[in-house]
Amino acid sequence: MQALKEWAVVCKALQEGRQTVLLRKGGILEYKQGFEVKHEKFLLFPTYEHQAKENLQQDYVDRLDAVIKEQPPTGKNLLNCYAESKLVREVNDSSILKKLEKYHIWNESYVNSRMAYNPKKPMSVILLRVYNLPSPIRVDTQEEWSGCKSWIPVHFEATGKPAVDDATFDKISNEVAGVLN
Repeated sequence: MQALKEWAVVCKALQEGRQTVLLRKGGILEYKQGFEVKHEKFLLFPTYEHQAKENLQQDYVDRLDAVIKEQPPTGKNLLNCYAESKLVREVNDSSILKKLEKYHIWNESYVNSRMAYNPKKPMSVILLRVYNLPSPIRVDTQEEWSGCKSWIPVHFEATGKPAVDDATFDKISNEVAGVLN
């Protein structure tokens, strides 16, 4: 199964059901082509680089300290959840992204800075259904996984419990689709 590298604090928000939408533009290694959702089902691989309180919405700022305290030792990682992409749209209009702010933890300033990065490429908005694994997957990190790339191979077949119940997810899904359509 493939894994999507994402800030650990975002993975925690997804795992807790606080976040259901990812906003992705692509990293340095994806600058020319931009971000692409390559897999419908994937593990979430927490990363600890580039996270900062000044990029988070106020209601989630305090969670970053807890996430950093839980960071595994160098060379190790813990994967706690996987996701299924349920809706993917490319967006060039920041006013649409503003309407989605309750579905993610990034603040408006950070979202705008991500929109400004590689301005010819749209922002990918991905509605995720997240499942918490019955127990964490412990992995030894690989050298080829390092760097600003989104997708990495992790050998595991995932099953788990949804982070939000079906009715809540259906409501969120309808709201997000309404904003994006």
